[in-house]
Amino acid sequence: MTGMPGLFDPVDIGGVQVRNRTVLPSMTTRLADDDGYVTDATLAYYRARAAGGVGLITVEMASPEIAGKHRFRELGIYHDRFLPGLRRLTAMLHEAGATASVQLGHGGSRARRAVSGVTPVAPSAVPTPVFEIESEIALPEAMSPARLEETTAAYVAAARRAQQAGFDVVELHGAHGYLISQFLSPMENTRTDAYGGSLENRARFGLEILRRIRTEVPGLPVIFRIGVEDFFDGGLTVEEGIEVGRWAARDGAAAVSVTAGHYRSLPAAERMIPPMAYPEATFLDYAARMKQVVDVPVIGVGRLGDPEVAARAVAEGRLDLVALGRPLIADPRWVAKTRAGEPVRRCLACNHCITNMRSGAQLSCVVNPETGRELDYEGVAPAAGRRIVVLGAGPAGLSYASLVADGNDVTVLERADRPGGAFRLTGLAPRFNDVQAAEPTFAAYVEELERDCRRKGVVLRYGTEASAELLRGADVVVVATGARYRFGLGALVPRLLHTRAARSRLAHRLFASPRVRDALYHRLRRGEGAALAAGLPVDDGAEVVVIGDALRAGKAREAITSAFDAALDRTAVPAARS
Repeated sequence: MTGMPGLFDPVDIGGVQVRNRTVLPSMTTRLADDDGYVTDATLAYYRARAAGGVGLITVEMASPEIAGKHRFRELGIYHDRFLPGLRRLTAMLHEAGATASVQLGHGGSRARRAVSGVTPVAPSAVPTPVFEIESEIALPEAMSPARLEETTAAYVAAARRAQQAGFDVVELHGAHGYLISQFLSPMENTRTDAYGGSLENRARFGLEILRRIRTEVPGLPVIFRIGVEDFFDGGLTVEEGIEVGRWAARDGAAAVSVTAGHYRSLPAAERMIPPMAYPEATFLDYAARMKQVVDVPVIGVGRLGDPEVAARAVAEGRLDLVALGRPLIADPRWVAKTRAGEPVRRCLACNHCITNMRSGAQLSCVVNPETGRELDYEGVAPAAGRRIVVLGAGPAGLSYASLVADGNDVTVLERADRPGGAFRLTGLAPRFNDVQAAEPTFAAYVEELERDCRRKGVVLRYGTEASAELLRGADVVVVATGARYRFGLGALVPRLLHTRAARSRLAHRLFASPRVRDALYHRLRRGEGAALAAGLPVDDGAEVVVIGDALRAGKAREAITSAFDAALDRTAVPAARS
């Protein structure tokens, strides 16, 4: 691979140099305010990723006109009143060394009237299932020639506004079932005029917007994002998608961003953002195919969060830039850590970030409680100079140990012969966070977390119970022993998860029930940390803190959040002492 580029080499996009080949793709955060203005929380979220070393930050989807607004608290760019906040955002990104882009995306038929206040528009009046906090069937108006021109002009105005705000690049969203993608789909575009029928006609709307921006907003490079495969009958096929990408490069796109999937995808819309059961580098072959037909940089996405996989994709020339959405939600310092050869906090690809956001909440993450709460953790850090003993090497215990390791003497005691605790069993269950579970994902997360602890000097002792000798001299003892199943189920559940029954259709149906999962996480388990803490042989004056499932049996996100809060001295819960 001599002479091939590396992940951390700079790259040119339309005359704009990006410091490395990593991209934060557009992902809705709901951190704007109700009117769409940039907030301090917006700035803090993007600052963390820019400071973490990302090359190109693509700010979340913003509609060029109010009719395309598809989510509450969506970032605004459709009016000049948003410019001051957007300028603050780009200034911050530039100060942190990142290249700033914004995705111009129009919801089309997926822009609910309840959100935008107006009737949605689309290529054709095709009823469309939409979910934004609640489900409905949207009935859009087919766009007249005059309406097409109005929307095209709105895209151009939004691009000009982006340039005025200081964005270096803009991205046109032509994927995932939004307006440009709707024009490309034969099922959603039943027009018989120059914008429907043949692929050339169906691509006309998006390509005209691209050419108009290039002509009317000179000096602003445009990335064209294309979903090359819709995964449903009547959707765009991969051969067509590659051809549209080629046309976009021909018509002046500075780069082509390749993704796949659609809200109508089969077997489910999750294919747009492939969860853990899908293979790593899910869409990489599509990016590689695009590189064969265009002479501009190609951005690839889809389960590229393993640093080795990402680096190899660039080095082998299969793409030019790696888009890391969920991995950068899980670890905003993914780039800096990878560059330094340090372990990263691995994304589970559980899609909590997506499903929770779609339910109306702001963006959040199972393994990184700071996501969306960056301001809550701003300026907080663990106390130093303490001897800390952590009981339990599950996600909560290892997270706590990793966070407090710098400046402290930290030992983790685990009665089992390996780390991970009951979390490893989660990968054997049929489902996790409403997606099919995959054991290797959980193992990789635990292994990297353990490796990070070792790198920071944490002493890890497996097959070891807490004793007076081991706890002597500790300033802080953290109980992270997890929860126990009631009614003798502690021995039965692991056995069942290791059998074929755990992967049966019946098991999948049971685990799909929120009531069943709630019972398994909460009602059938109990945290015994408080009782254990009360009897620990610790020195007088030692602080005992209970975290994770040991404090309150629940889901992984709550357990890891309690570890972060305790480690960073936000809401530590001291245990009662007898």
